[in-house]
Amino acid sequence: MAKKTYLEKLHPAKNLPKIVELDEKGQKRFGGRHMVIPKPPEICEIMKKIPKGRLITTEKIRKLIARKYHVDTTCPLTTGIFINICAHASIETGEEIPYWRTLKRDGALNPKFPNAPEEQIALLESEGFTIIQRGRKKISYFVKEYEKYLVSGI
Repeated sequence: MAKKTYLEKLHPAKNLPKIVELDEKGQKRFGGRHMVIPKPPEICEIMKKIPKGRLITTEKIRKLIARKYHVDTTCPLTTGIFINICAHASIETGEEIPYWRTLKRDGALNPKFPNAPEEQIALLESEGFTIIQRGRKKISYFVKEYEKYLVSGI
């Protein structure tokens, strides 16, 4: 069987979005009783709205989707997977999804993005952001003072 393209992965089974009720352990872990597993295109639509000079974090994306479905939280695992699918689908299809403006919770660049980290660094620097490097053995990259550039009002 042929490997699915990222465009095909954007449109998975039709059972999404799915709202699940968390057990006691899940409630403690994720901070709420109800969690939504979103559709990948919903993630892409949020990422498309981030203008030049602004940033968003995976945490903010999760909060926006949880609010949309009136639930306590959004699945962090699938959200991360779908963010990466959107980034790779953008490259694959040529559709402009400014994925490089999506950062991890602490302002870190995403090591799973296309041609990471070099491409994300170059694209962010071209928009005026300063990238800092942390670590010696396990090197990570972050946007300096990323909090000042977080988008609001999406």
